[in-house]
Amino acid sequence: MSLIESTAVVGERKRVKWLADTVGLVIALIVAFPLYWMLLSALKPKAAIDAGDSTPFTTSPSVSSFLRVLEVNDFARYFMNSLIVALAVVLVSTILAFLAAVALTRYQFKLRTTLLITILVAQMVPIEALTIPMFFMMRQAGQVIPAIGLNHLGSLVVVHVGFAIPFAVWMLRGFVAAVPVELEEAARLDGASGFTFVRTILFPLVAPGVVACSVFSFISTWNDFLFAKTFIISAQENQTLPLAILTFFKPDENDWGAIMAGSVIMTIPVLIFFIAVQRKLVSGLAGAVKG
Repeated sequence: MSLIESTAVVGERKRVKWLADTVGLVIALIVAFPLYWMLLSALKPKAAIDAGDSTPFTTSPSVSSFLRVLEVNDFARYFMNSLIVALAVVLVSTILAFLAAVALTRYQFKLRTTLLITILVAQMVPIEALTIPMFFMMRQAGQVIPAIGLNHLGSLVVVHVGFAIPFAVWMLRGFVAAVPVELEEAARLDGASGFTFVRTILFPLVAPGVVACSVFSFISTWNDFLFAKTFIISAQENQTLPLAILTFFKPDENDWGAIMAGSVIMTIPVLIFFIAVQRKLVSGLAGAVKG
């Protein structure tokens, strides 16, 4: 290849890279704009919002909207309820999904294919179509086990675990299948039991996938409004954070500043959780594609 051709190739690669960077920046700005507007609306004075101020900046930021949110009765309790439910769902769903993925990948048993198809079908059913049947199921279950009945946080945990497991099982199957069978055989030759292999060897290898599943479970549970509104009917002390923000939606006039401030507060734990596990999440998603 001549010098002129080499220069042309390098120039073409630079143009392609510049175009890709530009497109990526534009997409990032489009995605980040709603977050910016949410934060801006939370910092604008209430008078400016009520007057319909649509300027993309504010010269007099105020934290009054945040104070109105924090002054809601039992706000700390609502926050803790959401946190307890989200963490419980992450812990239970990832453990059960990991064990199910190991069983469906490593062992041959009757109705294995049927079970896999059932798990796949469960992901295809819209959540809204199952809300009413699950309401009656939780009401009946509460008569046997009050802790998972209506108006209890346990009902939210059970329902979200049921929706998180199918996705997590299918995702973790790829990670478990990527671990060579020879590794398990070598561990057994060294005297390791099946449980020891799963706990000390297999689980660390599929940890990125577990983290990826936990992120999705945490986000979907933390932001849930439909189930919280459906199953927590009258128990004020068991309401979650999205229901606390609902108090600022009023028939005559919504308090948009407080709504946006509450949304910002709700976003903070998700961002913290995401930043803490972002490296594992990226490698986990890459592993899922390879699997």
